[in-house]
Amino acid sequence: MQLHISPSMRSITISSNNGFTDLMKIKVAARHISYRTLFHTILIVAFLLPFVFILTALVTLEDCFGRRFGPRFLGRVDDSGKLVRDFYKIFNQVITEEIPDGLKLPDSFSQLVAELKNNQYDAKTFAFSLRAMMEKLEREIRESKVSELMNRHFAASSIPKGIHCFSLRLTDEYSSNAYARRQLPSPELLPVLSNNSYHHFVLSTDNILAASVVVTSVVRSSLEPEKVVFHVITDKKTYAGMHSWFALNPVASIIVEVKGIHQFDWLTRENVPVLEAIESHHDFRNYYHGNHIAGANLSNTTPQSFASKLQARSPKYISLLNHLRIYLPELFPDLDKVVFLDDDVVIQRDLSPLWEIDLQGKVNGAIETCKGEDEWVMSKYFKNYFNFSHPLIAKHLDPDECAWAYGMNIFDLRAWRKTNIRETYHFWLKENLKSNLTMWKLGTLPPALIAFKGRVHPIDPSWHMLGLGYQRKTNIENVKRAAVIHYNGQSKPWLEIGFDHLRPFWTKYVNYSNDFVRNCHILES
Repeated sequence: MQLHISPSMRSITISSNNGFTDLMKIKVAARHISYRTLFHTILIVAFLLPFVFILTALVTLEDCFGRRFGPRFLGRVDDSGKLVRDFYKIFNQVITEEIPDGLKLPDSFSQLVAELKNNQYDAKTFAFSLRAMMEKLEREIRESKVSELMNRHFAASSIPKGIHCFSLRLTDEYSSNAYARRQLPSPELLPVLSNNSYHHFVLSTDNILAASVVVTSVVRSSLEPEKVVFHVITDKKTYAGMHSWFALNPVASIIVEVKGIHQFDWLTRENVPVLEAIESHHDFRNYYHGNHIAGANLSNTTPQSFASKLQARSPKYISLLNHLRIYLPELFPDLDKVVFLDDDVVIQRDLSPLWEIDLQGKVNGAIETCKGEDEWVMSKYFKNYFNFSHPLIAKHLDPDECAWAYGMNIFDLRAWRKTNIRETYHFWLKENLKSNLTMWKLGTLPPALIAFKGRVHPIDPSWHMLGLGYQRKTNIENVKRAAVIHYNGQSKPWLEIGFDHLRPFWTKYVNYSNDFVRNCHILES
């Protein structure tokens, strides 16, 4: 604080230390003042000095801490709170009102600020512009995500050029090479195909390369490969190529049988009437092969929901090969127990202990998918697969019942033959057709969940790890420990869209030195 007395003695000024703020100024009327007047003036100034000091301190604090502290002491009002409340009010109005027609949207936020400055927008116009920009951005992001999902769906549903080449060349080899047509297995080993002292695996697929990986991984992981029998079932168009591969590339110690669907006498339309409905029903084929965007309200559909619908519409779900497992007791009438494997699995541990598991009278040994550390993969209940707004579903099923996994299953065929599982499966497929496919979301698992209801024995989850085809964050250490890893989902390891960090667990079983594999440029990790 500073005290200034003018040279003329006509005024006395009290100012702050910075010299910019005058706190008090006293003018003296006459040039010549008496000592009494001067004494009284100094006395008044001395009395006021403490108050001036306090005022100066408050001003200094206000300069240091902004407007938060000072206003409460000095009685001044901070307008920022009122400004925020005004913005809330305007934003609430803008949310409920229609965006004005012809509103020109800037391309960026900086452009919006520039136009706000140049055109002197009012707050409401600014809020409308901001809302319209955000809605446009959300719409573009959603459309981009849907487009990406569609591309992935087509990539997952198509056959890569290398695998198509692989199949064609092996088919051609079957017609020109007698050794490629040799009997599998050799005649002296035919009795083994129905010998229950062996470990029988069943694989149903039209992917020759995937079949070779499954068989090779079983053999390398087996402690007794000489006890392994593989029954590979394929469709008519793939049969020649599949037979050629296993005839020309015999797997040491194990026995492989290759059969086409057309070679099973039992598998006729009379025995399986639902097949004709699946193959010829117009709505059914359109559902799996039609335009998946037409009629879909993408503005109200999240990308995750759309992805789920796309996965449910995979064309493989109307393939007989995918439904074939429900007919195992009839296709293999002499066998008591088999392990069924999907073609997108890899075996990393000896599976012979599976035949020693006591299923306690149940038909199907499978892992439950409602328990486990991975909530994304291992959190599946009936409510995840079925439409419980459908009265028939709501009447017969419990939404909180635990689901189980297809892909690696132990089937007790003796116990199965005493049930009506196949008939139940057919019944629900027909009911779903009658309901325009509105009863469940995915293809073959939902009717199986119903057909095997009450007949599933849970096995230890370490036998079967799921999600490698759609869970990008799969824990690598868990993958290494699992007996069977399953690339269920769109990102198969033989596709470009497969996850790079998970593909090596599959490619390690591909023979890249083979002429057919090398000449067709099969994808390598």
